[in-house]
Amino acid sequence: MSTATQDPAAAVRETAREAFGFVPNLVDEIATHNPAVAQVYLQANGAIESGVLTPAEQQVVILAISSYNDCHYCTKAHAAVGAQTGLDETTIETILEGGLPEDNRQRHLVRATRRILSKRGWLNDDDLSEFEDVDLGRDVIYEIVGLVGIKTISNYINHIGQTEIDPQFA
Repeated sequence: MSTATQDPAAAVRETAREAFGFVPNLVDEIATHNPAVAQVYLQANGAIESGVLTPAEQQVVILAISSYNDCHYCTKAHAAVGAQTGLDETTIETILEGGLPEDNRQRHLVRATRRILSKRGWLNDDDLSEFEDVDLGRDVIYEIVGLVGIKTISNYINHIGQTEIDPQFA
């Protein structure tokens, strides 16, 4: 059946199936209740893939966000995805436990992410200067903010929906 003739929830689920090879429980949860939000979530994830951070760096940021927000689903899902992008188990566990990775770039990304979250984006000139000094320009900072927005959608929906973790992420 063509996407044009499907109901919106079915169309979103098909998009997820094409992108991931299965329909993650998170996408199913969102699509069941509000297909428009599910579509926003999937489109935003697709768009951010062409950002300035590498896939592994994006996962470092996402793990920092999801652990900060205590999201049971996203910490598991992105631990699995992070491993697929080349993050080692120690780095993943360190971020999830609130620590800082040994790798300098990853450490700076986690620090910046946590500061953005704790200050709710109210970074001052000293913060921005500190980030610039470690090669985190506004391009990187804005991508972190974008990832915070995307992950806030999924983290909060997982909290509300108590989304079951997919076997692929367990």
